[in-house]
Amino acid sequence: MISTNEYFDGNVKSLGYTSADGKSTIGVMEKGSYEFGTSSHETMTVIEGILEVKYVGEDSWISYGAGQSFEVKANSSFQVKTEGQSSYLCKYA
Repeated sequence: MISTNEYFDGNVKSLGYTSADGKSTIGVMEKGSYEFGTSSHETMTVIEGILEVKYVGEDSWISYGAGQSFEVKANSSFQVKTEGQSSYLCKYA
């Protein structure tokens, strides 16, 4: 079954699903800055656009473009900002 998720007043929307590989979401972010919390390990792959990511305890931002992935530990948080619409695939472990 497909679930619908909406965050930050509708500026981030995703569809959640479960496949043979496990739980995933595929979503779109509007231009803006957001902070997400994690309950499980996440691997995010940018599909389109650029996501700038700042990890907990870090001072600098790292840019990820289409086809690039980054990982976030379980029970953590991270900040994301984008200068335009960007899409992503998030896999949960």
